Amino acid sequence: MTMDGTSIELTDEDLAKFDWLDLHKEMNEKIPLESTLDKFMRKSKENPFVPIGAVATCGALFYGLWSLKKGEKRMSQYMMRTRVVAQGLTIAAVVGGYVFAVKK
Repeated sequence: MTMDGTSIELTDEDLAKFDWLDLHKEMNEKIPLESTLDKFMRKSKENPFVPIGAVATCGALFYGLWSLKKGEKRMSQYMMRTRVVAQGLTIAAVVGGYVFAVKK
């Protein structure tokens, strides 16, 4: 379609200029695209400690903030320290998974 609403007929020569579209279709047939959820599930199966560490980190953070709001300063400080440890373990899991994947 052009700007004025009329359509343009493409010749075979014009379509041959877009051969990269065929290549893209062929690649998608051989290597299927995966959705975000599929990729998350695959990565979680490859290295399950990373999502576990992320959940632990978020849990410690939210519980620490909730404790601070309630006025429990001691528990809030403890949970913030727990969060730091959980973050460190998560980073260690990421690095460990990378090293394992490289050696594999």
